[in-house]
Formats: sequence, structure tokens, C-alpha cells
Amino acid sequence: MNIILLGPPGAGKGTQARHLVEKRNMIQLSTGDMLREAKNSGSEMGNRVAEVMARGDLVTDEIVIGLIKEKIASEKSSGFIFDGFPRTLKQADALDSLLRECEKTLNFVIEMKVDDDALVSRITGRSSCGTCGEVFHDVTNPWPSSGECPKCSSKEIVRRADDNEESLRQRLMEYYKKTSSLIGYYYAKGDHVAVNGLASVEEVQKSIAAVLDG
Repeated sequence: MNIILLGPPGAGKGTQARHLVEKRNMIQLSTGDMLREAKNSGSEMGNRVAEVMARGDLVTDEIVIGLIKEKIASEKSSGFIFDGFPRTLKQADALDSLLRECEKTLNFVIEMKVDDDALVSRITGRSSCGTCGEVFHDVTNPWPSSGECPKCSSKEIVRRADDNEESLRQRLMEYYKKTSSLIGYYYAKGDHVAVNGLASVEEVQKSIAAVLDG
């Protein structure tokens, strides 16, 4: 089972991806994580990534596809979750070609749909554990009064500098510009499914499970 998770910043893709990793033995392929890992790996591809990043250039689609190919070839799992890729139609075509080459199938593209105003309210109150990445929210899931993360006991609270309304609305605009064509692309192929990204974490988990098990 191989899926793409789509959704604007703060829609909860990371939370849902972690759940799928834990419960279904899937592997999350996050572009950012792969680039950081490759940069420090010392491999041929990693050295290319390090050189590009050292110059301050954008990493090419070719390199990202190469990293994904390495992961698919080396990891044994029940499926992959593509997070942060593709972002453009060109990347979607490249991923499609790669999956065919690796004799894999893209089963679903799950879009976590949200209301922008509600999303802004959700994100401006969020924080995370600086050690394990567990996510908290000032209203719906506040940091424990003990001051310790319940998952790893860390006391390091992290808030993103750009988790403010002005920055967030700009990021939302950029997201919609880039992904509107992608959603149409996958809808036309019959792969696109939408779920309510503003439901509770548990309800979103159930919605995604219904898609995967349906």
C-alpha cells in the first residue's frame, strides 16, 4: 500500500503519517528528512546533496527521485507514505515513472481538507517537543503541567517562528498555488480521496483507515 498525503501546513499530515508508521508498518518518506539524512551519509548521492545545499541551491527533482529510489530499494515495509513530494505535475510524473520502474503502485492520494480560518487558529497555538517531535496545542492538547513531555520526558518546548497568522496565510497561499493542479491530476487518475482534516485526530485516523481498508 503506497499513498501520498496532501494537505496544507498544519493539517496534521505528520501526526497521521506517524500513526500509519506505528500501526501499519509503513515507511514515511519525508523529503526534508531524506535530504538531511543523505547529506550526512557520505554516500555518492549524499555528497551531491551536500554540495548543492552548501551552494545554497535548490535540490533538483532528479536528486530527490534518486533518494526515493534508494529508499524503496533498501527498505522492507508494508508500504510507503510520500510526504512533501510530489509538489508539482513534473514531480508527479517522475514519481509515477519511478513507481512503475520499481514495480510499485500508487494506491491513494489522500487530501486532508481544512477550513483556512480554523487552521490558522489551530496552528498559532501549536508547539512540539524539541526531542521527540510530539505535537501539542495550547487549547486542545496542552503541554503537561509537569513541564515534561509524556512521551520522552524532555522539557524542551519548541514553537516555529513562522507559526503566526501573517506567515501562515502566506504559506497557505503558496500551498494552494502549487497543489491545486496536483489534486486535479490525481482526481483525473481516480487516485484522489478527500478526508476532513479538521476532525479530531482519532476521527481522521478512522477516515484514512476506511480509505485504506475499503
